[in-house]
Amino acid sequence: MSNPERDTRQIIVDTAERFFRDIGYQKTTVADIAKSLRMSPANVYRFFDSKKSINEAVLERYKREQEEAIATIAAEDRSAAERLRDILATSYRLNAARFAGHARMQEMVCAAMEESWDAIIAHIERFDVVLRRVVADGIARGEFRPMEPAHATGCIRTAMIRFMHPLLITQCECIPGPNADEMIAFVLSALEARPQGR
Repeated sequence: MSNPERDTRQIIVDTAERFFRDIGYQKTTVADIAKSLRMSPANVYRFFDSKKSINEAVLERYKREQEEAIATIAAEDRSAAERLRDILATSYRLNAARFAGHARMQEMVCAAMEESWDAIIAHIERFDVVLRRVVADGIARGEFRPMEPAHATGCIRTAMIRFMHPLLITQCECIPGPNADEMIAFVLSALEARPQGR
C-alpha cells in the first residue's frame, strides 16, 4: 500500500542524490531540489529540516544496502572464513562502486563526517556487530584461533580501512600495497587456527 508521505520523502532523497552526484553536495541547495520537484523549499522542509538531514537520508540508504548485504552473508550456513571473506569483499565492492573515482560523492561523505559523525559511528558499530558474530562463530568452531572477538573485529576493520573508507579507496589507489583480495587473505591467515605444537 502506498504511503504518500514516505513516497514524497523518497522522491526528495532520489532527487538530492542525483544533484549530489551531478554537481556536488556543496553546490546543491534545498531550493535546487525543490525546483526540480516543482515544489516550494518550504514543502521540502516539511520532510527534512535541513540539507544535512537530506544528506543523512541519502547515506542511510547506502549504509542500509551494505548492512543488509553483509547480514545476509553472515547468516549463511558456510564456514566462518568463507563468510568473513565474502563480507569484506562485498563491503569493498559496494563502497568502490559507489565512491571510487566519484569526487562529488566523496564530497557528500566529507560533509557527513563533519556534520553527522554520530550517524557514521552508528553504522560502524552495526558493521562491527556482524563481523564480531562471524568471528565468534569461527572461534567456537575451531576455525579461528582463540582470541577476544571484539578485539579481532577492531583489528580486521583497521586492517581493511583503505578498502572500506569511501575516501581512502580512491586516495590510496596510487600507494603501493596489496589489493583487496590479498589483504583479505592476509586477515584470514592471521585468524586461522594453528595446529598444536606449531
